[in-house]
Amino acid sequence: MTAFLELDSLEKRFGDLPVTRGVSLSAQKGEIVALLGPSGSGKTTILRLTAGFETPDSGRILVEGEDVTRTEPEKRRFGMVFQHYALFPHMTAGGNVAFGLEARGEMRDAIATRVAEMLALTGLSGLEERRVTALSGGQQQRVALARALAPSPRVLLLDEPLSNLDPSLREKTRRELKRAIRGIGITTLFVTHEQEEAFSLGDRVALLHAGRLEQIGTPEDLYERPATRFVATFIGRSSTLPVVWRKPEARIAGGPAWAAVEGEAVSDGAEADLIVRPEGLAFAGKSAAGALEGMIVERRYAGLAAYYVVSTAAGDVEVLAPASVHSEGDVVAIVPSAAGPVPRVFPRRA
Repeated sequence: MTAFLELDSLEKRFGDLPVTRGVSLSAQKGEIVALLGPSGSGKTTILRLTAGFETPDSGRILVEGEDVTRTEPEKRRFGMVFQHYALFPHMTAGGNVAFGLEARGEMRDAIATRVAEMLALTGLSGLEERRVTALSGGQQQRVALARALAPSPRVLLLDEPLSNLDPSLREKTRRELKRAIRGIGITTLFVTHEQEEAFSLGDRVALLHAGRLEQIGTPEDLYERPATRFVATFIGRSSTLPVVWRKPEARIAGGPAWAAVEGEAVSDGAEADLIVRPEGLAFAGKSAAGALEGMIVERRYAGLAAYYVVSTAAGDVEVLAPASVHSEGDVVAIVPSAAGPVPRVFPRRA
């Protein structure tokens, strides 16, 4: 299937500093793709390259097969919502949404109809005449979205769309944002450093590190089947144990052998690291086959469940289990959980 939006081998340097290193990714029509990564990973640069605010040193940007790599931003027909929204404070909500349509010379009646449609789509009907300075942060974010969508762009670009909101507003606004994007069916690329935001909004997530694309896939792909050590340790929670790899088992230093899969290629018999998720482990009886023993040194309550940090001879391990089963100081045995993500083996870090 031909991608609607395709970024092909994008390279960008600022002076001697490489910012993106051959990044390639694509999005289908109506798909929402999150660009996730730590500061300095290149995600904002990729968004700016896509928008046309920067030009790549090499590589291409295609929309429906059309090469727009060197097309001016205003001719790409992309909608952009900036991190700080960039609304006109002296205008009303309706005036902000109408601005791009007026600049394009649309007829007054057509503008009024489109503004009403976009405000309804973003849940702002009835607020047309309200100054944006009188709106809440969440409402301002939705005005910015309505303004970006009003000219019927081919692609929607969002730069940290929820970073300016209080934590209490983010979840509600996240749902509203996804509903609005889904309602119009527009291909969307957005930047975030929040894993929860990427997993909640994105159909797929592109994880970047030091200018390289580490992995792109569904949230389940990245969490349960990380392709690199960076993905395994950056996404979610994990513990690392030193092992010797004897496919299909990883023998823990001074402990049992657990079934595992290779996250990256590891030579048979080599020393390696086993990375496990908290829900990939479970408590068992001390006589259970393959049990790793240790003592609970920390317990963090999380509702019905708790995160237990268990000190073992091979290192600390975090286990997610019912909150009522153990307390700090308990001596316990740990085994892999049949219901959780399979432990993965990666080359030993130098």
